[in-house]
Amino acid sequence: MSFVHTKWFKYLKNFIIGVAASIVMLGALGKLTSKSWGNLAITVGLGTEAFIFAFLGIIGPEKDYYWEKLYPGLDKHNSKMIPLTEGGSSDFRPLNADAVESKLGGMLEELQAMSKSLGSLKALQEIDFTETAENAKSMHNFYKRINEAMATLSETADDTVKYKEHMASLNKNLEQLNGVYGNVLSAFQVKS
Repeated sequence: MSFVHTKWFKYLKNFIIGVAASIVMLGALGKLTSKSWGNLAITVGLGTEAFIFAFLGIIGPEKDYYWEKLYPGLDKHNSKMIPLTEGGSSDFRPLNADAVESKLGGMLEELQAMSKSLGSLKALQEIDFTETAENAKSMHNFYKRINEAMATLSETADDTVKYKEHMASLNKNLEQLNGVYGNVLSAFQVKS
């Protein structure tokens, strides 16, 4: 294992790249705000970045994935991979048609059972919503009838007020009539 692939070197490389990038950003900030140190900071930062990019080009890329740990045969040149052309490897085993057919048959049965379950759920959901719609219609009719009854009751209350007023007027007229009748009777009694 070379020095370039050690954990310490990777940490140092990332640290230098981060520090240089922050110096460039601070230099750009100093330049934008017209600070005296802005020119020096941006020059040092860009110089460091240029050195880092050259250095990264020299050391070469790292392996991104370590597939050989998971598949040890990939790291060897003479792995037993099946070629894409004719003349395959002797380790090649054809698929067992009976096993594949039984697995697919089992999967088909499961899919059919799932389809039936979903159909039952859909029917249950439709029943639920039709009952809800019917309940909403009956509630609407109920409220409509209550509103009609309230309107009728309001009209009746107006009629009751009118009736009371007429009864008071009738009582007053009867009292006046009784007074007149009493006067007529007393006039007949005085003459006799």
